[in-house]
Amino acid sequence: MIHQKEPVITIDGASGTGKGTVSQLLAKRLGWKFLDSGALYRVLALAAQKHSVALDNEKALEVLAEHLDVQFIAQESTASQIILEGEDVTETIRTEKMGNAASIVAALSGVRAALLSRQRAFREAPGLVADGRDMGTVVFPDAELKIFLTASPEERALRRYNQLKERGISVTLGDLIEELRERDKRDKERAVAPLKPAEDAISVNTDHLSIEQVVERILFEIKQKKAFPATLTPAIEFAGTWIAE
Repeated sequence: MIHQKEPVITIDGASGTGKGTVSQLLAKRLGWKFLDSGALYRVLALAAQKHSVALDNEKALEVLAEHLDVQFIAQESTASQIILEGEDVTETIRTEKMGNAASIVAALSGVRAALLSRQRAFREAPGLVADGRDMGTVVFPDAELKIFLTASPEERALRRYNQLKERGISVTLGDLIEELRERDKRDKERAVAPLKPAEDAISVNTDHLSIEQVVERILFEIKQKKAFPATLTPAIEFAGTWIAE
């Protein structure tokens, strides 16, 4: 008897394209599991900081990744609570500092290899929505549907600016644009699993779309796929704002 793997939808894209916001909402609408792969790299970067491991020490980071003591606890109305070594780090890993550090450690082949099986373990019934940068190219190359989100640096920076402003954090829009461009360059040029759309991915530009419009576009693509049951698109209302990681 041939084992049928649980279906996977991958949503990749650069920082600030809205993939996290869209992926979480899509997973809830489908009633599927959700993987925020970027959170794993952020958690690893934080663990490295806690254990005084340099971000260019690939061997030490690989060992740290293999033994990472992290838990993702699903929440009813919000993103998962993330526990690192018994400490709630849900908010801590979302800082600009951790985001940039995550981008650095994610470029290391040993680190990516160490986290690969942990990411694939999220593939559970009834299905998985996986958010990241190489979900469709490396982690789940057999995914039934692959989406690649794009947006201009200016639009992504503005989303992040508004998000930080709401938190009372003072930043300049120009600095955010420059940081995003640097991170894009690093992610696209890294030797291992560079940021790029899979050959069979569907690209969606989110510059002038609302969150709900992007989700509806993906639901439309799901309906076109005969591999998905027709019952996977319950209609619910959503009101929210972009979360630009």
